[in-house]
Amino acid sequence: MNKETWSFIIVAGGTGSRLGGTPKQFRFLAGLPVWKWSAMVAEKLWEEGAVEELLLVVPEDRIAEAEAESCLRVPTRLTAGGATRSESVMNGLRISCGSHVLVHDAARPFITAELCKKLMKNALVHGASVPLLACSDSLKRVASGKMTCADRKEFFRTQTPQAFEKLPLIDAIRSFGFEGNDEAEAWIASGRNISRTDGLESNFKITTQFDWETALSMTGASKVQRTGHGYDIHRLVNGRKLIIAGVEIKDAELGLLGHSDADIVMHTVMDALLGAAGLPDIGTLFPASEAKWKDADSGELLKTVVNKVRSEGWRIDWVDVTLEAQSPRIGHMVPDFIKSVASYISEKTCEVNFNMKVKSGEGCGSVGRNECMVCHAVASLSRYQWDQG
Repeated sequence: MNKETWSFIIVAGGTGSRLGGTPKQFRFLAGLPVWKWSAMVAEKLWEEGAVEELLLVVPEDRIAEAEAESCLRVPTRLTAGGATRSESVMNGLRISCGSHVLVHDAARPFITAELCKKLMKNALVHGASVPLLACSDSLKRVASGKMTCADRKEFFRTQTPQAFEKLPLIDAIRSFGFEGNDEAEAWIASGRNISRTDGLESNFKITTQFDWETALSMTGASKVQRTGHGYDIHRLVNGRKLIIAGVEIKDAELGLLGHSDADIVMHTVMDALLGAAGLPDIGTLFPASEAKWKDADSGELLKTVVNKVRSEGWRIDWVDVTLEAQSPRIGHMVPDFIKSVASYISEKTCEVNFNMKVKSGEGCGSVGRNECMVCHAVASLSRYQWDQG
């Protein structure tokens, strides 16, 4: 009888939309992409002779990035994910060589080799095994607007990795379809036996901002906060639209002069964000000497800046703007301005992280003579940083 062999599949094909920003499995946690924490456990199992290979399932546009970050001794192959989790798992199963598989969510970085070995041992006896945790909270069921109580003793939280004999798993997924929440769902629906292995509380899935901050705290990361200042000034001239904070002022007699759409608030917010992140200003990123930025939509430029700031790991905590303008009277439009800018910079965990005030020039200076508008912004950013020393 042939000896069983094991393939370790890490599923990292999701978008991480609930957390926002860079997909969670590709965020850096204590200096490593989240998926690599699990890959290193797979490597430890390989060193012990417990697994033969690692299969990493990632979005097609991130295969090159994952290859560059892998640098693992365990034999590793990458493949593109599918439209659903089950399709991604199936893509990994198709190229795997083992008679048995461990299937794991990349967003659970704190698995242990000991848990994996317990699952593998139980799967060899029963055909499959999943890690489960008892529910400690009281449970309620809400259906059609009616709430009823549920017995928590009957319910368990399911984790990964999940261990299976490969060919029956492929058959189960094909029979069940590709919309399952996990592989155990398809396996159970096929009528096959599955065993329980005690899970680990530390083996949680990173889904929300709270989960992310918990994971960071477990690695000893510390929170770093930065503040940046933005400033801009634009002349008022005839023949230009007046666009402020992404909102066109229809009845304005004068507009702001600039190479792009001259949205002074958007420009100031961008410079404040870039300053806090320690990045070059908008004049460097979008130089007026380049024709492609002529009449550019500042909202699109702000999207680029926000993505750049977030790619550096920064979270936008708060931005406060003061606009100095003599006319037209636009104080009543501040709620519209706030809503507009917040739609570009708000984080998943807060509704609004932007504030704005409009001050009159009081007839003083160039602003008071309605020759120009002046804007200031202060931005606060934060991120977690791991001390590698």
